[in-house]
Amino acid sequence: MTRQLSRELQGVPTEILVQTFADRILVLVTQLGRVGNLIQTTIPDTTPLPVLAVRDPVQPNLQALPEPPSAIQLTPLLGRAPSPHIQTLHSLYAAQIATILWTARSSNPLEVSRKSVVVGIALRRSDAHDDQGLTEYERSVFAGVMSMVLELATAMLFAGPKRHLAGGACQNYGDCYATGRR
Repeated sequence: MTRQLSRELQGVPTEILVQTFADRILVLVTQLGRVGNLIQTTIPDTTPLPVLAVRDPVQPNLQALPEPPSAIQLTPLLGRAPSPHIQTLHSLYAAQIATILWTARSSNPLEVSRKSVVVGIALRRSDAHDDQGLTEYERSVFAGVMSMVLELATAMLFAGPKRHLAGGACQNYGDCYATGRR
C-alpha cells in the first residue's frame, strides 16, 4: 500500500511517501526531490510502545507525538548528513516517524509485530542554521512533517482491502525494488 502527501512547509514544497512491504515500511520525506539520507529504524517486539498522545489543552494547535522508546536502533543505510547537527536531526526524524507508524498500527502495545521502518530524509537547510540547537524553522518543519506522517498513518489504517499488482504482491522491499514493481 502506498500513500503520498504534499504540503508547503515554511514556504517550501514538502512531499512524504509511505509505502508498506511485507517486511518493512519505506518513508521518504523530501523538500529537494530526492531520497536523501536513508536510515533504518528497528525495535525489539518485546519493547512496549507508548499510546498515541492526546493533544495538550494548553497548546491545542501543537500535535501531540508519542515518545520514541529508548530501545530504537538506528542504522544508516545510504548517504550521510552534512554536519553532526543535521545527523542528530535526521535521527530524531527517523525515530519519531517510526514511533508514529508503529503506534498507529498497534492496538495492544505488546501484540503487534514491528516492521523495520526505512526513512529517507532530504530537507532544505535552514538559512539561520547554528549548531547550538534547533532553529525556529527546523522546529516548524519538524512539526509539519510529523503532522503529515500522522495524517498518512491514519489514512493507511482506514484504507480499503489490499490490491495486488499483476504478477502477485511483492514479498519484501528488495524483491519489489529489484523487479520495478511498487
